[in-house]
Amino acid sequence: MKNQLKRKEKIQMENRSEKAVELHHKGYNCSQAVVCAYADLFGLDEKTAFIVSESFGAGMGGMQSTCGAVSGMLILNGAKNSGGELLEKPTKAATYKVAKELTAKFEEMNTSSICKVIKGLTGDPVLRTCDGCIEDACRIIADYF
Repeated sequence: MKNQLKRKEKIQMENRSEKAVELHHKGYNCSQAVVCAYADLFGLDEKTAFIVSESFGAGMGGMQSTCGAVSGMLILNGAKNSGGELLEKPTKAATYKVAKELTAKFEEMNTSSICKVIKGLTGDPVLRTCDGCIEDACRIIADYF
């Protein structure tokens, strides 16, 4: 029964990629699209997810730094792994470790996690579209969690 439940949860995770891209097409930024697509599975309501991820679009508030889809993954990582307490069983180091692993996986898939590099705004070729970055972040989430 436990394996069946895990399989069902895995299918739910994998089906969120389409929802995330759809949200992006509706005007959500890359981070919001990723976080809101998974909000219910990570114990967040969608409005809160939308609000807390708003600043991370377009590479950290339009600064073309860390990709919004990556930021969305890391927000979900915190929602999943943080204990929510500073002194009682600190989880920060473990959460940071997972954040590094998630980002490394994204960089392995896309060469970079920097928005302007991925979008070709540095004069180099475009590495991936925003929709592609969102899909990749969703694949990583589905594989990792």
